[in-house]
Amino acid sequence: MPRRVEDIRVDDAPGLDELVRRLEGGGGFSAKEVARGVDVLARILGDDEMTVFLSFPADLVATGTRGVLATLVRDGYVDAVVTTCGTLDHDLARAYRPYYHGEWNLDDAALHRRHLYRLGNLVIPEANYGRIIEQKMQRILRALWARGIRSLSSRALAEAIGASLPASARSSLLRAAFDRKVPVVVPGITDGAVGSQVWLFWQNHKQLSFDLLSDEQVLSDLVYEAPRAGAIVLGGGISKHHTIWWNQFRGGLDAALYVTTAVEWDGSLSGARTREAISWGKVKPTARHVTVDGDATVLFPLMVGAALERIR
Repeated sequence: MPRRVEDIRVDDAPGLDELVRRLEGGGGFSAKEVARGVDVLARILGDDEMTVFLSFPADLVATGTRGVLATLVRDGYVDAVVTTCGTLDHDLARAYRPYYHGEWNLDDAALHRRHLYRLGNLVIPEANYGRIIEQKMQRILRALWARGIRSLSSRALAEAIGASLPASARSSLLRAAFDRKVPVVVPGITDGAVGSQVWLFWQNHKQLSFDLLSDEQVLSDLVYEAPRAGAIVLGGGISKHHTIWWNQFRGGLDAALYVTTAVEWDGSLSGARTREAISWGKVKPTARHVTVDGDATVLFPLMVGAALERIR
C-alpha cells in the first residue's frame, strides 16, 4: 500500500530535526528530498570512520553560509575542502572588512560609478575586496618568499592565508581549516583575486611557481586511505568534479549529498544528479545518496542544524 500523505504540524514549535522528519511524512515535492538529504547528511557527519569531503563554490562564502561551512570544519566533521579560488578571496576579505545587503535589481552602472560590486543581492565595496586582498596577499607572499618558499600548492597557500588571520576570526573557513589541519584544495587557483595576486608577485619573482600535483597527492592519499568516503557537494563546477573524480579511484563514494539549483537536462556536471555519478563509478551503487534541489544558502544551514541536532 502507498504511504499516506501526513499533514505537517508546526503548532507545537518542533525543533529542526523533528520538523524535517515531518517534511518527509508530508510528502510535498522537494520537502521529501530535504528530509532524505538530512538523513544522508546525519549519516555522513555522524560516522567517525568516514572521510568527509566538503565541496562548494566561492559565492557561498560571500554569504552567511560561510559560518556554517566554518563550523563543520572547526568542529571536526570535515577531512578535506575542495573549492574555488574565490573562497580564498571572500574569506580573506571578510576577515577584515564587511560585506553588505543589497538587492537584485540595483542599478549596476550606478554601482560601478560608486566603486561597488554586486554579487547577487549583496553589495561589496571595492576597498573591502580588491584592495584589502592585494594588501594582505602581498604581505603573505613576501613572508613566504623570505622563508625560501619557491613552490606553492593551493593547499599550502590556503594554509598560509589561514595562519595569517587572527585567531578571533571564528567565522573564517581558512582559519578553521588551519587550526584543524584540514587541507583546502583549489584546483582552479588562478581563477580569482588571490590567484591574480600570486601572478602579480611572480612578475618580480619568476622562481615562484604553483605545484598543483602535490594537491592531487593530498586528495589521492585521503581517497586511498579512507575506510569509507562521503561527500557534501554544494553547487557544481570544478570543485564538485574534482571531489567525485578522485573518489572513483576507490570504487566510488559510500555516501553523497548534492544541493543544487542547476538542471540536469543541459548535460552539465553542475546539474548532474547523484544517480548519474553511479554510472561513472564516482558514487557506489550501494551508497546512500540524494540530490536536493534548491538554494544552498537557504537549505544547507537548516539541514546542518537538523543533522547536528540528530547526531548530538
